[in-house]
Amino acid sequence: NVVKLPQKNYQAIVNLKRINDIDYINHFFEAVSAKLDYKGFFIGCVETTMLRKKRLLKKYPPILNRIYYFFDYILKRVFPKFPVTKQIYNLLTRKQNQVISEPETYGRLYSCGFEVMGAQEINGILYFTAKKTNIPAFDTNPTYGPFVKLRRIGKKGEIISVYKLRTMHPFAEYLQDYIYKKHDLKDGGKFKNDFRITSWGKIMRKFWIDELPQIYDWMQGRINLVGVRALSEHYYSLYPKHLQDLRVKFKPGIIPPYYVDMPKNLKEICNSVERYLNQKAIAPLKTDIKYAVKAMFNIVFKGA
Repeated sequence: NVVKLPQKNYQAIVNLKRINDIDYINHFFEAVSAKLDYKGFFIGCVETTMLRKKRLLKKYPPILNRIYYFFDYILKRVFPKFPVTKQIYNLLTRKQNQVISEPETYGRLYSCGFEVMGAQEINGILYFTAKKTNIPAFDTNPTYGPFVKLRRIGKKGEIISVYKLRTMHPFAEYLQDYIYKKHDLKDGGKFKNDFRITSWGKIMRKFWIDELPQIYDWMQGRINLVGVRALSEHYYSLYPKHLQDLRVKFKPGIIPPYYVDMPKNLKEICNSVERYLNQKAIAPLKTDIKYAVKAMFNIVFKGA
């Protein structure tokens, strides 16, 4: 319907069909973007995972509602994430009434060149307003399955792929700027109130399970065992220019200097990184051994 609109640019497009029932959601968002003026508005709606859970638990009596929700979770949220079970999911659901989280909705919008301006729940449906600020990324490899391939800044400023187990909602990698503007950073350099992380993801991060695939990256020679974190382009942009230039002279690593100095904020993180890299430039092997021993001591005995 959007594609068939008369060939002109629109200042606003409103769609009141839930995106849960739209096949190929990103293609739909891209079609809307193509019809909108720059800074034009798109208003749409979605039943988020939390609103869906609330509706289902209210719909059925106690105990039975929990049993129903368990099987609904397996079919609608687990099956679509794996290649084999995805075919079963598509056959049974025909991609109708898809389960979509609020972070995934916003991430898809940002990946398609929109900036989320606001949202409001009305009668169990979340309505959002987004503004066209860029062209779509046309991402063919979003972080959707259990394993994710993340774009990171490597040596000489080259973009490298770093593998992890997914701890965030799909398309959440597009929300770094949104989270930073909304909540800034907390102690330790992580984003405050990061609603992109799933409940399972919090457990995996606590025990570093999500980091295990980076052993493969190390074996492939993309990263070192010890070194500065492999940063996203957005996080890299937060560093001062001289430190950006210094960072790209070295490969990133799995065990960062963070676990030696335990910095509290971005300024202290920058100082920690600069101190490590200056030492590494003089004595690479000695520095990495020293930092690895100190980091492991802090992790094992000091709860880092």
